[in-house]
Amino acid sequence: MTVMINLIKRNLKLFFRDRTSVFFSLLAVFIIIGLYVLFLGNMMVKNFKELLGDNARFAVDSWVMAGLLSVTSITTTMGALGTMVEDKAKKISKDFSSAPLKRSQLAGGYIMGSFIIGVIMSIAALVIAEIYILAGGGKLIALMPLLKLFGVMVLSVFAGSSMVFFITSFFKSNNAFATASTIIGTLIGFLTGIYVPIGVLPSAVQTAIKIFPISHAGALFRQIMMDVPISIAFKNAPAQAVTSFKQTMGVVFYAGSKELSPLINILVLIATGIVFYMLAVIKISIKKRD
Repeated sequence: MTVMINLIKRNLKLFFRDRTSVFFSLLAVFIIIGLYVLFLGNMMVKNFKELLGDNARFAVDSWVMAGLLSVTSITTTMGALGTMVEDKAKKISKDFSSAPLKRSQLAGGYIMGSFIIGVIMSIAALVIAEIYILAGGGKLIALMPLLKLFGVMVLSVFAGSSMVFFITSFFKSNNAFATASTIIGTLIGFLTGIYVPIGVLPSAVQTAIKIFPISHAGALFRQIMMDVPISIAFKNAPAQAVTSFKQTMGVVFYAGSKELSPLINILVLIATGIVFYMLAVIKISIKKRD
């Protein structure tokens, strides 16, 4: 345990010492906010103005910021795992291989380091999101929903860090890793349904989004962050109108005609984290010549 803790401390120091890595790990957050402010925001508010009334801005802001939190769990952990690729590029990984160090400890050191970084950066993203919502005329999230949000955040980062670690374990050069980071950073917004409401997409695309594990974190974030604006906007509306809106916006997912409960979303995240951690340990346990 002491060995893994030392590895975690090392990885944390290396990441936060490099301010460029810290900035680029949050770059996707700034890009999403920029796209929303400049292009998507006013258009979406206008589209939902008739349905949501004066509450449209609050609801749409909450929807986008919830998606932003799910994206952060991938982009920040990937930035944190750049340390592992750097270790391979500099042949430091060979030193680890010759040391009396279990592969599970090495994997745990990288994953836990990226997990802690992911949680810290996700909290930073949440602060930015809440400031943005408040500036747009919305309300700050209450204490109990905030605690629920933090719980989902932990699960999201756990699943995201395990997935990203498995993917990153295949890269041996900084250039390949940088290219993959760019591609993933570009696609992640679409895979979590953050740019366009999932309900307006073709059924095949909707299925692809639902298969992507982190999209389930996005659904949970939306359920928490959009609870108040939806309650206000649909106060006197029929239940069917609320259900239809939630389905269109990806607040809840459906498998056929059956609504997936929050428990299913949570189990998907837990299973994803465990499975990809095991796959990653198996991957790095296979000795290959660099």
